[in-house]
Amino acid sequence: MGTIRLGDVAPDFTAKSTEGDINFHEWLGDSWGILFSHPADYTPVCTTELGTVAKYKSEFDKRNVKVVALSVDGVQSHHDWIKDINETQHTTVNFPIIADEDRKVSELYDMIHPNASANFTVRSVFVIGADKTVKLIITYPASTGRNFDELLRVIDSLQLTTYKKVATPANWQNGDDCVIVPSVTKEEIPGLFPKGYTEIKPYLRMTPQPNLN
Repeated sequence: MGTIRLGDVAPDFTAKSTEGDINFHEWLGDSWGILFSHPADYTPVCTTELGTVAKYKSEFDKRNVKVVALSVDGVQSHHDWIKDINETQHTTVNFPIIADEDRKVSELYDMIHPNASANFTVRSVFVIGADKTVKLIITYPASTGRNFDELLRVIDSLQLTTYKKVATPANWQNGDDCVIVPSVTKEEIPGLFPKGYTEIKPYLRMTPQPNLN
């Protein structure tokens, strides 16, 4: 399997998890998805990450995003690790963790980087749209914990820019002004952006964030 790039269809797979067998595309249904990998069970940074995701689950639900984790250890090991996560992070893990003992999914998604570790997955994040295409890829080293506030911010941007003809500027937060994409003509703006707009330069036109619904 070659490198996965933005816009590619996310590879489908069937795998065992802490919530039973998962057929990935079927499991996603018409939801968006986050697939994120962990080097191994009982790793300290990942213990904090999985606890954080459990606490953020209602935020992902609001955005129609299903979350699934992956580690190269087995289901029983995952279940035992979940007890530690729940205890130390004061939460309840409420999403599946895939058991990828044969590295099948890890290799499909190019999660093993031999110069970092020959055996363990790097800490990848894939955000997958409702159309099953890959919208975002971030790869972290083992030593740096992921920022889930940033992931929520990016998902807000991705969902807005997928459905509306806007892009989001640097440091954008949900509710901030957006950039009208260059392909939109001046004549089209009133129909698409009833909240009005400001032209800073012909190529830089700002509009209040459009409503998604």
